[in-house]
Amino acid sequence: MVLVGDPAQALSPARGRPAGQPPIPMVEENEFPPAGQWRSGTMGRVTYVVSVDTRLPVGAAELDALQREGAIFLLRKGLDAIEAVEGPDDVEIAIFDSIVAAHPGGVLLKLFVDAPALEVAEDAMREVVGEVLEQSELLSEWQITKCEVELHPEFAQQSLDAADGPDAPPADPLVRAAQHAEARAEATAVRLPDEEVEAMRVKVCAMAPRLTAFGLDSFGWCEDDKESGVDREHAELAAGALVYAIDLLVDQLFHDVQTLSEAKKSVEECDGLLWYLDDLPEQFAAQYTVLFARRFLVTAVSLTGRLTRDDFVQLGCVAEQFLLNFLLREAGVVLDGYGLLNDGVASAWEAFADEVLEEGDDELWCEMAGDDEETDATTSEAGSLDVDRWFTPFDARRFVHPYAANEAGERESSA
Repeated sequence: MVLVGDPAQALSPARGRPAGQPPIPMVEENEFPPAGQWRSGTMGRVTYVVSVDTRLPVGAAELDALQREGAIFLLRKGLDAIEAVEGPDDVEIAIFDSIVAAHPGGVLLKLFVDAPALEVAEDAMREVVGEVLEQSELLSEWQITKCEVELHPEFAQQSLDAADGPDAPPADPLVRAAQHAEARAEATAVRLPDEEVEAMRVKVCAMAPRLTAFGLDSFGWCEDDKESGVDREHAELAAGALVYAIDLLVDQLFHDVQTLSEAKKSVEECDGLLWYLDDLPEQFAAQYTVLFARRFLVTAVSLTGRLTRDDFVQLGCVAEQFLLNFLLREAGVVLDGYGLLNDGVASAWEAFADEVLEEGDDELWCEMAGDDEETDATTSEAGSLDVDRWFTPFDARRFVHPYAANEAGERESSA
């Protein structure tokens, strides 16, 4: 496998991070491409989503918020420096998109790869990420604990159609993936120690009672219903992970506020790394100012505080709906990083979301779903899509923190 580009140059101290900045959120930097972009349509090639889990060395201290930011920055720089990958028989393998997310134990990557076959995609990305880690002094001892294709049901068959001959893989794509995983098991014996996984499981489950606003029944667990698909541990993991993720969510929003404050720009114009504001509807990016970020942060503190008290009633506004979705995402990455995310936990979160998330302001959601041209026109002519509405209580019974609920114009001069 040949890498075209120079990841070492991208990861040099001069380019890897600004001087004086600690080495590098829980952040997903890109949206998944639409399903229609998952097929390459050329010469039997297919676009695969390769999940790569990278881990700290055994015994290393967990990453704090700034270190998580630094790790993402270094990995992103290394990936950006690789122009192409040459696979077997000089076949070019292209990485056309990526998602990078960090947690205290390491970094998860989802790489969208245009390759002729599943095995080629997995092997190429293992080598690419390994090379990026090796070339970075700060990441050189990190380990790759997982590198595998996530099979998309609509397009998995295409990888089979691209192969023929006596050595063609099994017809069932799931069998094929399992067979390839088995073949590389000896070469990838490094796994997260069982005791570390167990310690995390115990820690997260112990946090579940702190989510006092919701009992385990809100996560689909019922002591008398053995067929619900959610047992007590699933519910405890789901609830505890939300509590665990609160610190990550709030820390990273503080970072977003600081980034915009230093840039003195809106999200639309900001080139800095943002953890969450980049993931809000992009048609309103010009309205995501420093003041908006502050209001969003205060709303996050208010919401997460209420989740850990017994007086929580309902979500108060659209901003809280976005924030709860971000919190669920954070919790998912935390558990997935330790191999604790399973169907039972996913079902528990589905039950929780069904209970807590509401339709809210239907008219507002419909407006946000409109196309960009219509949105821009409506905003400029009538101002009806002003993001101030995201902080308006759904009704008189809902709570929104006074700082966030106040009209933006009253504090614009202080932004």
